[in-house]
Amino acid sequence: MKTVQDLQQTLRHLEGRGYKAYRDLERQYQFPEFTLIFDRIQGDPFATPSQVRVQVPQSVAAFPPALSSSASRAVALRDYLTRQIAQAVSGRVRGAGSGNSGLIAIATPTQAILERTAVIITPEVIEARLQIGLPAWGRRIAGAVAVALLCEQLPQLVGQTLNYASLNPRAIQQHLETAEDADWLRGQLKKQNLVAFVADGAILPRRSGIDERPLAEAAQPFDSPPSLRMTFECPHQGRVTGMGIPAGVTVIVGGGYHGKSTLLHALQFGIYNHIPGDGRERVMTCATAVKIRAEEGRQISGVDLSPFINRLPQNRSTQDFTTANASGSTSQAANILEALEIGTELLLMDEDTAATNFMIRDRRMQALIAKDKEPISPFIDQVRRLYTDHGVSTILVMGGSGDYFDVADTVIALENFCPREVTAEARAIAQQYPCDRTPEADVSFDSQPKRWLPSPLLPLDGEAHRLKVRDRTLMLGKTPVDLCGLEQLIEPGQYRAIAIALSNLHHQHLPPNTPLAETLHQLIATIHTQGWDALCPFPQGDLAQIRPLELAAAIDRLRR
Repeated sequence: MKTVQDLQQTLRHLEGRGYKAYRDLERQYQFPEFTLIFDRIQGDPFATPSQVRVQVPQSVAAFPPALSSSASRAVALRDYLTRQIAQAVSGRVRGAGSGNSGLIAIATPTQAILERTAVIITPEVIEARLQIGLPAWGRRIAGAVAVALLCEQLPQLVGQTLNYASLNPRAIQQHLETAEDADWLRGQLKKQNLVAFVADGAILPRRSGIDERPLAEAAQPFDSPPSLRMTFECPHQGRVTGMGIPAGVTVIVGGGYHGKSTLLHALQFGIYNHIPGDGRERVMTCATAVKIRAEEGRQISGVDLSPFINRLPQNRSTQDFTTANASGSTSQAANILEALEIGTELLLMDEDTAATNFMIRDRRMQALIAKDKEPISPFIDQVRRLYTDHGVSTILVMGGSGDYFDVADTVIALENFCPREVTAEARAIAQQYPCDRTPEADVSFDSQPKRWLPSPLLPLDGEAHRLKVRDRTLMLGKTPVDLCGLEQLIEPGQYRAIAIALSNLHHQHLPPNTPLAETLHQLIATIHTQGWDALCPFPQGDLAQIRPLELAAAIDRLRR
């Protein structure tokens, strides 16, 4: 292993040489308090920055072992340290140079506490995985500037962020306790026959559609209705009260702009823990909850749509349905059936992003268009069967159709962001004003066939099997795979993780006819036990946790 003095000497020797000569650095260097490892060195100052690891021995970092004594605490501590590094580098002034010269970066976290690869903690070391823009003038190495970057500024950053004595112990403890309480609360849902919980005092509105921080002014703290109020004794927070949403069919109603979609938005991200001060720290949702929407134009491959769509014109079957350009109703049906295949226990829907003809067919339309001329069995006629026969609950925002009162177990009204339970009133109205529509579903979910991964998974024509991530899109060669409909993905690292997982599945020699759900659950379980490094050619610091549900959804959208 080389020393820091060797690194300084090498950098000075490289001064003025072509940029690719930086590749002479690909090795380990021992600093007084940490080890610097170069995993990948960029070939051009304008290319993706180099990837390095910084390993600080636990004897130097001096973090108390109790801070990572459980899986929940370890994830939260890694999240906290990632935020400390991200905050420190966001305010730093980069030196002069071309391209990415002088950059130090780490995966930027959102409001959620996620398991990421940016910081790894073992009993021996704390490891941070960074991106560094090696300095250049044009495309010539700026060796003296690189010495200042790697041998002066980087050690300062490490000392400020990966040394327990330099951090705020109380803030660390609060971060960990917030995450532990959230995991504990989520674990109580099924025990109490709940699918979601929203704590009193929660701040649900966000600043904007592109800013997930809590609304700073005029935000109405959540106040649970007495009839749905639950009390929990959390391990750290102590007594917490809030609204428990029971398993079954829940309909959220209310006037426009009164908070219906805001509540559902909070629930769809209740699958994640949130940082202290986010306002949603104690908004919990069933871990397998899936937000369902219509996605006109999406790919569908080999899905049995018959519970929702059958008897197509010309007697075309929907039991093995494939299309490259689905309609809104067809895509929404496929989204539900695909989520059921992977094991969801809760569907979340908002009429604003749903296909109307999939959600409801009223009595007048039934009278005008006979059932034998309408292939779609609307969701209203299957939602109860999903729960009674398969234990899958639904939370639905519905402001335009009271027909759902007939199938709802719970009805919650939002008025000025304040919830009221109005189940009894909704049932009385349903009796007073019967809808007189005829239920139209005649196919159950019992015979849903299992699907399996094709082998190979990705096309093999030229470079088309290479996966890249661009915004919320996977690039399969030059073919885009649009993942914008996967609303519960919140960080770029999750899209990169999906790309890594797809590449791994492509190169696996899977047994024939291995069910899709089984394969994906096994892969995610392997990642949890062995880490993402088992799937990557070198350690990567820009990946974040995904569920089998999102991985399956990405596979389902591959155009084949």
